[in-house]
Amino acid sequence: MRIALVAPSLRILGGQAVQADRLLRAWKDDPDVEAWLVPVNPIPAGILRRAVEIKYVRTAATQCLYWPLLLREVRRADVVHVFSASYLSFWLAPLPAVLIAKLLGKPVVLNYHSGEASDHLRRSAIARRVLRWAERNVVPSRFLQDVFAGFDIRAEVIANTVDVDQFRFRTRTRLRPNVLSTRNFEPLYNVACTLRAFRLVQDRYPDATLTLVGGGSEDQRLRELVRELRLQHVRFVGRVAPDEIWRYYADADIYLQTPDIDNMPLSILEAFASGCAVVSTNAGGVPAILTDEKHGLLVQCGDHQAAADRILRLLADPVVAGRLTAAARESCAAYDWNVVRSQWLAVYESTVTPRGPVSEPSARVV
Repeated sequence: MRIALVAPSLRILGGQAVQADRLLRAWKDDPDVEAWLVPVNPIPAGILRRAVEIKYVRTAATQCLYWPLLLREVRRADVVHVFSASYLSFWLAPLPAVLIAKLLGKPVVLNYHSGEASDHLRRSAIARRVLRWAERNVVPSRFLQDVFAGFDIRAEVIANTVDVDQFRFRTRTRLRPNVLSTRNFEPLYNVACTLRAFRLVQDRYPDATLTLVGGGSEDQRLRELVRELRLQHVRFVGRVAPDEIWRYYADADIYLQTPDIDNMPLSILEAFASGCAVVSTNAGGVPAILTDEKHGLLVQCGDHQAAADRILRLLADPVVAGRLTAAARESCAAYDWNVVRSQWLAVYESTVTPRGPVSEPSARVV
């Protein structure tokens, strides 16, 4: 079966690109599936490559390359697997892919990943129509499945995958105050809350460290906040390639994230697979993969005091930390490729040989 995977390439370091890359690697040499990437961000050549440094010119140039690329690559596919985010990204990437797939008579599996789905679908009748137009909608969490159901859109749940071997689980007998965050510097991820929580941790542990992996529009604001809070031992390491990210989890003992909006963050699964104790806000789909007091500790969105208190509790109680990290590592079995592969294969096959409307989601709910 030939699968055209329409998604960002790793030139855009984010959850969708990383997950698409993992799927492509997993399907490589698989006897049942031939999959290839159709990048939503194709690289221009010559003069256009220099022109894309200009913001709006970059968008126009990308679209000029993207539509012909879709026409060529979708034509030879049996199934078009389209990764989707929300808002403007939906118009620029998944919408053209769905239109061309339908034009060529190809079935579409629309794989929606955005934690902003509720607002996006409420605002956009076109997005709702496109999702209903797809042969199958697949989301990575029960949270998004419930959001879709609120708009009478059916969706199946297939979890994101994590390569546990890549992240090299390590048991920490006693946690050090070495904290890691790997969320991009965008408003919805509220990394400022992470910094404010770390201020309270550093008041108790002056040698505590915080490593920030990522980048984004709030980079300068966050650096200014570090100075304003008089924080020490904070490292901004920028964006890190997926093949290298494991090193940062290996060096940390506590993973902290404080988003206000989220879906099924790969970063939490990566922390689970590495043996880091996790503290997170309960945004969006996070509680679907992290049960409070079982796999990690949850706090309300925006509550930096509670986040700091949870970190201090983990540092003071290695028994609790050990129990949480062991359960978190065990939960990674649900996200293993051997589990997820059969679910994707069933979805692909159902679009090639339609079985009629899906009365209930058939994939495993997490």
